[in-house]
Amino acid sequence: MPPKRKTEPDTHDQARKSTKHDPEPRDALHRYPTSHVYRLIEPGPVLLVTTGSLEKQTHNVMTIGFHMMMQHDTPLIGITLGPWDASFHALRRQRECVLAVPSIEIAEKVVDIGNCSSSDSVTSKWERFGLEAVPAEKVQAPLVGGPHIIANIECVVEDTALVNKYSMWVLRAVRAWKGSAGTMFHHRGQGVMVADGEVVDLKDRMVKWKEFLD
Repeated sequence: MPPKRKTEPDTHDQARKSTKHDPEPRDALHRYPTSHVYRLIEPGPVLLVTTGSLEKQTHNVMTIGFHMMMQHDTPLIGITLGPWDASFHALRRQRECVLAVPSIEIAEKVVDIGNCSSSDSVTSKWERFGLEAVPAEKVQAPLVGGPHIIANIECVVEDTALVNKYSMWVLRAVRAWKGSAGTMFHHRGQGVMVADGEVVDLKDRMVKWKEFLD
């Protein structure tokens, strides 16, 4: 009886056996509620938005976290501001506002501003929270002054096509002001804030976007 020939193992079988009990690539992930997606990618720093007129003493201020840059050359900025806010109606009337970037030192004050309405008290939010209203150059709404304001951007409404459906305003920046250096902070949802950390300078690798470098 001839000896049995040794057969080479089926490499495909080996591959199947070796991976049969390996974890699926998705096993390291877990499902996340789509209603909470904003907590993962909310893009920019918390902002203060001023509306109304400083000259007429109708100026108001509120806090927002939903916004995004939309265009470089003629700077366009999208912000979400709905009819449940008094600032919505002021923005609709005057079609201009100021976006102010606060630093982490006044994060608690910025959150408190977001938790109250202009109709809550006879005292304006400017007085209540000790904010300094500074005349702007191009718009009626004031800049926010003080040592803990990183920047102010004067804006006019560029496009309202998305306002009725999504409460999304497209603003055009018409003047910008840089204040003191400071650390921006971002809202991660549920009242959790994250401050900017280490700065990584990779401008030397931005070979495709040199026109946007100073």
